[in-house]
Amino acid sequence: MGEIKKRLPLQCPACDAPLRVGRLFCEECRTEVCGDFELPVLARLSDKEQQFILAFVKSSGSLKDMAKSMGVSYPTVRNILDDLIDKLSKMNE
Repeated sequence: MGEIKKRLPLQCPACDAPLRVGRLFCEECRTEVCGDFELPVLARLSDKEQQFILAFVKSSGSLKDMAKSMGVSYPTVRNILDDLIDKLSKMNE
């Protein structure tokens, strides 16, 4: 059987507030870093949004190629990109 891929939770299961990172560790030497760290902007996006960005980069930013590979129209891909740009802009305010 395939290994289940665990997804990084982005929202608090109790109150739906954004989660922050509190602990990082090295599996090799067991060093731990504790504190209060904000997740990187791209890590705060949903899996679907991250996959879209990866596809965008892999297609060298060609929305036409993305539309073809996704099986949707160019305006649909453009709208997805515009929504992502808007979301990222709000995250950096």
